[in-house]
Amino acid sequence: MEYVENKALEEKETRAIFTDMMKYAPSKLCGMFGNVITLPIYTNLFSTEEYGLYTVSIAMLSFLCIIFSDWVGLAGLRFFRFHQLEKDLPKYLTTLVSILSINMLLMFGLSFIFRHTMYSFFHVPFKYFFAVLLLIIPVAARALLQQILRAQLKSISYSFTTILNQFATIALAVFFAKFFHLGAISILLGMGVAISLIDVLLLYQCDILKIFKFQKVEWKFIVPIIKYGIPVAATSLSAWIITQSNKIIMGGISGFTKAAFVGVGYGLTLPILMPLFAMLTVAVIPRIINMYEAKIDVRPIVTRFMGYYIVLALPLVTIMSIYSMDYTVLLKTNPKFYEACTLVPYFSFGVFFLGLTDYTTLQYHLANKTHIEFIIKLISGIVGVILNILLIPKMGLIGVGIATFSANFLYFLLSAIVVLPEFHLKIPKNTLLRIILAGIPAGALYLIFRTEVINLSGVAQLFSVMTVFYSIYAAMKFFIYKTSD
Repeated sequence: MEYVENKALEEKETRAIFTDMMKYAPSKLCGMFGNVITLPIYTNLFSTEEYGLYTVSIAMLSFLCIIFSDWVGLAGLRFFRFHQLEKDLPKYLTTLVSILSINMLLMFGLSFIFRHTMYSFFHVPFKYFFAVLLLIIPVAARALLQQILRAQLKSISYSFTTILNQFATIALAVFFAKFFHLGAISILLGMGVAISLIDVLLLYQCDILKIFKFQKVEWKFIVPIIKYGIPVAATSLSAWIITQSNKIIMGGISGFTKAAFVGVGYGLTLPILMPLFAMLTVAVIPRIINMYEAKIDVRPIVTRFMGYYIVLALPLVTIMSIYSMDYTVLLKTNPKFYEACTLVPYFSFGVFFLGLTDYTTLQYHLANKTHIEFIIKLISGIVGVILNILLIPKMGLIGVGIATFSANFLYFLLSAIVVLPEFHLKIPKNTLLRIILAGIPAGALYLIFRTEVINLSGVAQLFSVMTVFYSIYAAMKFFIYKTSD
């Protein structure tokens, strides 16, 4: 009887997650589309040197946001429901805003004191450095407000603001570049104006002004946030080391032009793939948190959606890697950046394993043991940095690719090994079996294309192989091999 009830609950939650996913899908798909059109616009609008400066500036922005702001928003998502049930949201929100404000003041103070160290580390001119510091203020506010919106399960509002922000930034960046000739700093300026307007909209969407009122901050509110948030920040910093530090290292070793190639390789993969993959995680994680707080076993749901993720992501990154040059051309990247296609196989598989760890590391967040995630991610990041430093002088872009993939794979491997006793997940073996069986005819078609018996363009081949794979997988899923994981 209990098994039947649990199965019914699992099916109910699965349907609810898919409903949420459909609500979040417009923002993620438009975000992906926005990143697709951003790459050709920016690579055709700016020189390799300017694009390299932009790439390093964004890496700097991410670095500072991780340390001073992002973790506050994530803590807001994690404990929002708890404080909503306790009916003390005003005090909780006062605490979040207070911590964020103190962090901003601390960031400006430390940036002034250690400005020369930061100049030499990031290798950016003063105007880019200053623009990034100013940009963090609206970015930090947006991060907190968006997480509150997610915690309220207002997926449609979240999608709308995300889409609006994406395209407003592109339009404003082009406007500033065309009419004021500000170079790549036009993108940072466009981001600042767009995000500031979005912040105002978010204030009304999450109705925070109706709830928020300044109250006395108590340590009992601060301690759980810091205890949860600091390891999250440290973990995110480790992720930054894995995914972003290669731009800084390449810029320091070979200059901004080579850093631009790394930036384009990154732009061809992570910003495009992650919004697509995040359609699952952005809907799954809030629901799983709520289920866990209600003392429900979340492992079957996690296993099921891990399987969905694998079937979405693994074939896609495989085909992208095989047709990396055709994929780079398909996205209308400026020909002077075509060398970046070398990085697509390494970066895309790195993104696959990075996305997969969202499911294997969820256990640490639910158990409030995020320090474990920090340790394994830091180990992976350090390995990545060492490999970048060793391989870039000898192998150039391929060295960056090997280092980045190795760090991401090591992160997933460690998260799959270090499992908390109550969070053992089953492998979605039926999904993997269907992937293997569908991959055989798709692989055979690819080999036929290689023999040039059928003469199609690279882009047509790419879509043909994808169509064959997913058609056969769908047939096995719904008509032949129906067993679920």
